[in-house]
Amino acid sequence: MTMAFLDLATLHRPVYQSLADQIARAIADGRLANGVKLPPHRILAHDLDISVQTVSRAYEELIRRGLVSGETGRGSFVRRQEPSSDVPYLQERPGEIVDLSILKPVCEAMHLDRMKTVLAELATDLPASAALSFRPNVIFPGHRIVASEWLRHCGLKTSPDNVILTNGATAGMTVAMMSAASTGTVIATEAVGHHTLVPLASYLGLKIAGVEIDGEGMVPEALAALCRQEDVRAIFLQPSPINPSATMMGLERREALIAVARENALAIIENDPLGPLIEDRPPPLAALAPERTLYVTSFTKTVLPGLRTGYLVAPDRLMPAVANRHLVSHWIATPLLAEIASRWVRDGTAMELLRWQRAALKVRQAIVRDMLAGVEYGAHPEGLHVWVPLKSRAEEEVFVSQARLRGVALAPGRSFQIGRDEHPAVRIALGAASETELRSGLRIVASLHQAAPEPLLLAI
Repeated sequence: MTMAFLDLATLHRPVYQSLADQIARAIADGRLANGVKLPPHRILAHDLDISVQTVSRAYEELIRRGLVSGETGRGSFVRRQEPSSDVPYLQERPGEIVDLSILKPVCEAMHLDRMKTVLAELATDLPASAALSFRPNVIFPGHRIVASEWLRHCGLKTSPDNVILTNGATAGMTVAMMSAASTGTVIATEAVGHHTLVPLASYLGLKIAGVEIDGEGMVPEALAALCRQEDVRAIFLQPSPINPSATMMGLERREALIAVARENALAIIENDPLGPLIEDRPPPLAALAPERTLYVTSFTKTVLPGLRTGYLVAPDRLMPAVANRHLVSHWIATPLLAEIASRWVRDGTAMELLRWQRAALKVRQAIVRDMLAGVEYGAHPEGLHVWVPLKSRAEEEVFVSQARLRGVALAPGRSFQIGRDEHPAVRIALGAASETELRSGLRIVASLHQAAPEPLLLAI
């Protein structure tokens, strides 16, 4: 077959990696269909005037990613692809690069020490139900009471009976989507939104529609227009600066979206993994419209990455559906992690670590202001990331690849695009790298932004 889409001029070092990336994009956008046989190594090497070894390494990289299968005596073929999330974070080995792509909280030795301490405590007084029981109603009644206490810090007053314990925000999102919409119907979300929504909706038989956004998030008039055109059953919102563009939705905008939801009988799924992290924030949508909002929060982005447990709050009318769908998809949250979270909420450790995180992120954001002076970007002073708009998708692709070549991993804006409208940008996560690495990475970002990066010309 021909590989006319390959562009030698835009290949950059390491060439095998760049070649693999071009072929991967062709697979993702359908230019290379499932089952298609790739050209033999020697033929492609001749066509591109590169070494056979370079092509072999590129094919091996595609096999490692699960995009291609190599069959002895037959050649290399495009594997059948399931819907993918185009994950916006680095999937390579850490330590080789400054990773500003993955969104995680700032962590120090203190965090590991806290976990070691609580595990030592559990070794002496672990509740029997946490290890031996198999029924949520036996294990979690006390945990739900503690959950309602934590949720008050999130700005939400709710009964323990309306809380489901989950294995983090992703599990909560999944159950909420299964409960709020039925097969073939539409869930509306921000045009720049959560990177897993499209594949998740595909697996659940739902449709995702990206709705126009502005500096406060989803535009109510655009949502109302979509409701007149499509069978919309729910809206998925990230009103806190966890959303890719790092915007905080104001109270008036929240109330306007709730009005559209009520007029069109829509459920609201509110994803709020930052919980109480942001000070002086408006009340959650779940506090303003408790009759229709499914509220999702967790501890992984604010307290400890490994504390993969959280809460899903649902109104009375949706609780039977939520409970049943959680049972069939997850059965129960992991009791040990739920026990740790409950202990930390009760003894104040969770809030202590959250306040520490808030202070650490203020320092990181100050570093951003210093290093990106003169660069236009979106951020919140207590947020986990910043969002740097770019002029075009082509510039975004070059920007990310140039940063990668210089040792910095960034998340491309395309990973968060939902719908047709393009919002070229890069997301820069602040928590994974050390402060020294962060300064180094941001210095490279600033220089690339100032220089308007161009593809490298290579001597191959």
